[in-house]
Amino acid sequence: MSLEKLEAYLVPEPQPLIGAETIQLILLREVLDYTILRTEETRELNAVYTPLSIADPTPTKRVAFLGTKQKAPESRELEHLLRTANRNANRTDVPDCYLKDHLCLRCPRCGLFGATAATSGSDERANIKHRINYSTAFSLLPFENIADEITFNAINDDTQMTGQALGSRHVVRPATLFPSIVTLKGVTREELILTVKTLMACKSYGAETRTQGECRNTIVGIVAGWEEVITPLELTLELYDRSREDIVGSVAPLVRDRYVPLAAHRDRVMVLDSTDVGVLVGECSSILVDRGFLDTAYQHVLDYRGKQGVK
Repeated sequence: MSLEKLEAYLVPEPQPLIGAETIQLILLREVLDYTILRTEETRELNAVYTPLSIADPTPTKRVAFLGTKQKAPESRELEHLLRTANRNANRTDVPDCYLKDHLCLRCPRCGLFGATAATSGSDERANIKHRINYSTAFSLLPFENIADEITFNAINDDTQMTGQALGSRHVVRPATLFPSIVTLKGVTREELILTVKTLMACKSYGAETRTQGECRNTIVGIVAGWEEVITPLELTLELYDRSREDIVGSVAPLVRDRYVPLAAHRDRVMVLDSTDVGVLVGECSSILVDRGFLDTAYQHVLDYRGKQGVK
């Protein structure tokens, strides 16, 4: 079982003092509908200049998929999963938890993503440090190859005629790829499984998800060690010259040959082959989030809080 291969990089239960155990999940985030990746009121897409590739330093404009824009929907997806799983398992004593002003600080989502108390003045509301990290992902192709502007109009119900254009949206085109990395620090087996399930299930990203923003996440690599071995920008620059078919099989050799030698603890790094990655993802997806699983995951957070001195 591939999960067993990562045993040395998992912890029995979460600790307030985080160790060096690190697992990096390497993803391809594939946009499947027009998607708006912006943060500014200018309504323009987030963009940045990077080298074209590892071999070509030509400054190239790329769309930036900010870490905060990846984290927020995935945190909510885990919230939805836990709420439904608890209801399905008849666990009725679970506290309500939702972003951003009603975090319970007692559920696996709070334990993994971190939580800050909405109120202060009580040691029972001690904050929880996050153990899942996100970095900006960069589009595999240059900005001009994937960016578009869509103009939208209103239709008069009486005449069925379109009136003056109401505005426009700057969007990322479908089929755009964003190589991305989600990093886990000092996580349990249950937290790894919940993270993989969340990444597989989360589909809606961007500023407008009611009518667009569909995306599919595919885990194409897993690297474990005592540090972060590769970053999303390095990953994008390395993969630029490869086709979609080449990427899946090339991630493990790429990390092993070029980035493990740069690690501070190279003897502690494990790079799973693409076959093992597929097996691990399949194992995680087949594990039921049932009452036993939930009891264990929630108890870990309660024990963690006890180590913080919170009853």
